[in-house]
Amino acid sequence: MDLGAIDCDSARRTRACGRRLGRLLQPGDVVGLEGPLGAGKTLFVAGAAEGLGIEAGYRVASPTFTLINEYPGRLPIVHVDLYRLEDHAEMHEIGVLDYLGGAGVCLVEWFERLAGAQLPDHLRVTIEVQGDHARCLRLSASGPRSSALGRQWLAACAPRRRSGVARP
Repeated sequence: MDLGAIDCDSARRTRACGRRLGRLLQPGDVVGLEGPLGAGKTLFVAGAAEGLGIEAGYRVASPTFTLINEYPGRLPIVHVDLYRLEDHAEMHEIGVLDYLGGAGVCLVEWFERLAGAQLPDHLRVTIEVQGDHARCLRLSASGPRSSALGRQWLAACAPRRRSGVARP
């Protein structure tokens, strides 16, 4: 189900929107990220980890070669990158599917590579490059929890006005 989109005019805003989503995430939530190389998927995950209260001393880095990074926070944070995986057999071998819908939060880059897998209720964020730093975050949901989460997040990222000035 398509929920709408969030326009981000800078990397800072993209990260801030990730942070706002992180504050809303609950145990078992799955967020799938799609978009081309360099779109800002890992930057977005870093923001979400901040919103989840990632512990001091941890830095979010792309798990392109490690495939899965885990971080402690308000909830356990599992950051998965499927870029290098070719098929579902490899995903089963390394246990990717075991993390989905678990006790923590799972943020999956290159989510489209899970096509055909039995997935729990999840929020999908497609990052579209609009310019050097501008991005459009398109949201879709697969079930009741992700629909509610997506709507809350859209409201949290809506531009706010104070004294006639638009704020991110």
